[in-house]
Amino acid sequence: MASSLEALQPAIESLYKVRDTFFPLDAAEKRDRLERSAKELIAALDDISLECKKLPPRRALWEYFKGKVLDVMPEYCKEAEDHLSKAVKLDPSIVDAWSCLGNCFWKKGDFSSAKNCFSLGLQKGPNKKILQQLSMLERRLGKGTANESEMVEESIKHAKEAVCLDVKDGHSWYTLGNAFLTSFFVTGAWDRQKLHQSLKAYQNAEKDVLANGNPDLYFNSAIVHQYLEDYERALRAYDAASTRDPGLPAKDEIDKIVKLLSKLEDAVANKGWIKPKKLSSLISSLATESGQFSFKRVPITLLQEGFNKGSVVYCKVLSVISHDKSVPLFYLAADSEGTCFVVSVYAIREGMMKEGNSLSLLEPLLHSVRAQRGNKVYSFKTVRIDHSQQLRVNGRTIAPQDAACSIIHAEHVPP
Repeated sequence: MASSLEALQPAIESLYKVRDTFFPLDAAEKRDRLERSAKELIAALDDISLECKKLPPRRALWEYFKGKVLDVMPEYCKEAEDHLSKAVKLDPSIVDAWSCLGNCFWKKGDFSSAKNCFSLGLQKGPNKKILQQLSMLERRLGKGTANESEMVEESIKHAKEAVCLDVKDGHSWYTLGNAFLTSFFVTGAWDRQKLHQSLKAYQNAEKDVLANGNPDLYFNSAIVHQYLEDYERALRAYDAASTRDPGLPAKDEIDKIVKLLSKLEDAVANKGWIKPKKLSSLISSLATESGQFSFKRVPITLLQEGFNKGSVVYCKVLSVISHDKSVPLFYLAADSEGTCFVVSVYAIREGMMKEGNSLSLLEPLLHSVRAQRGNKVYSFKTVRIDHSQQLRVNGRTIAPQDAACSIIHAEHVPP
């Protein structure tokens, strides 16, 4: 009896492997495959149910197996909850049963009970899977609340604990990367360090063969590259995500990036389609912009790639460049030499910079964008503004209400 019950465990693991790694072009194909496999396993479990229910330890394992099989679909299943609840009552030491029951409550929308299950599971000892789930749940619990930042920090803490238990587990690294990425958005989308931390975690996740097949890993990596303005790598990561799961909106994101790159490059190359005489008039006042700072005044052409300590660039806003995301804000600018470039602005309220405004870019962060798609190479320069302290508008500092960026949620980052 024991062997017949435990012999089903590899098949249950295979069922979940299909759930986590099989992404056909038609999502219905995956669902059909899961339903067929689950039905076969349920039938096999029912065949040995009478024997298994004679002894409490065997019944606990049977209830756990059946509940886990029933819970494989994305929707909440009351029958799965019932079986898993019986399993943990009969044998509270089955840690994965607590994990599965918590996941079941999560799908039900009962987040408090889900967290309680994860906490009870951790009382049996450290467990990377439950720590991963707890990290994800904390981000979900915090979403839209007043203490969201604190909840995300807890999420990061538990993801780090999962990594420490097994530094080769790609899903733990992936969970940590998601936590850092969520923190970037929650704190106002200005702290590039969080993006670099997220990217490092994703890169570690890619080293795990199993995690390497996760399309969301590459989709989220693409988001990070995009906000770091490394559009070449963002495009490649979206391609990788689309290859692994054609159902993800990766191709749509690729189209948006290509459209944005084309718009930015065209605006720079054509100097905003402003006539030379008008452009000359706009930038003429920049010659008198000086003496406000102890920084060295330089044109955009003399900036070095990266951070330019002790330098200031004076420029005029030629136009606002619209796109489909709220962050960053893009502006076409021209310096005193008439050289055009893009200013990408983070953590500053939309509408506070307008055409014709004079900007002082303090210790500017220069980035030379170069991205290729097919035979087309996009190339232009940007100055990135992460903090309000890096910018003056018409000689004035940014008011606190203008520098405060509303909380942004990463639409595609799993909880």
